[in-house]
Amino acid sequence: KLVAVNLSDLAAKGAAPLGVLVGYSLTGDELWDAAFVRGLGEVLRQYAVPLLGGDTVGIPAGAPRTFGLTAIGKAPATGAPARSGAKPGDQIWVTGTIGNAGLGLAMRLGQEDANETCLAAYCRPQPQLAFGQAVAPHVHAMMDISDGLLIDAQRMATASGCEFGIMLESISLSAALLAVRPDVLDTRLAAATAGDDYQLLFTADSAAAGAIREIAAGLNVAVTSLGHAGVGEGIILTHRAQRIALPERLGSFFP
Repeated sequence: KLVAVNLSDLAAKGAAPLGVLVGYSLTGDELWDAAFVRGLGEVLRQYAVPLLGGDTVGIPAGAPRTFGLTAIGKAPATGAPARSGAKPGDQIWVTGTIGNAGLGLAMRLGQEDANETCLAAYCRPQPQLAFGQAVAPHVHAMMDISDGLLIDAQRMATASGCEFGIMLESISLSAALLAVRPDVLDTRLAAATAGDDYQLLFTADSAAAGAIREIAAGLNVAVTSLGHAGVGEGIILTHRAQRIALPERLGSFFP
């Protein structure tokens, strides 16, 4: 997850990863350290990303471990999409499904029965590197969803000076999530505020819809149009054509 969440930031900029720098602490627990290094190697090989270097430090046995990772990437020739580029009239898009990781965390905390799909989404997110690179020339704004769909959409809308209209019924929920929770408004609000999704949220001119869907199909990535950007500020939520109030919290740890 340490690697994946940093690569997701590169995906949001349409960047190709060049390598990572890792810093972590050693406690003298050789089995744990060996397992960490093995897992680190596995995920770096999965995304064909080299380890460029970093630093290790020794800490007392039993002390909390600390980790740091910096991912370095090369932006596309067309420029890295900012979160501030959305324009009135743009379609709002998101990749994949939303809410699995939030439910996975609840499962880890013993609040829900275990579900391997949701647990994997929380523990090992899959950054959308290839899609981010391919779609970057077609988008006006793009960012990854880390703190929750709604709060990140609000951040993009605010940075862009736009109002985002989001249709909650359009959010794609996985079969694994719906096997545990019913498809009702509260479930959709929980998914949209849970965070840790590491999907891509982006906007583009409606004329780019065909190209976006073609790119997604070629990479076997699901994409969903959630609504449109307009003149104004903040976000407006609707559910089945009815406007609803914003929840008290738009993200997992944020008002």
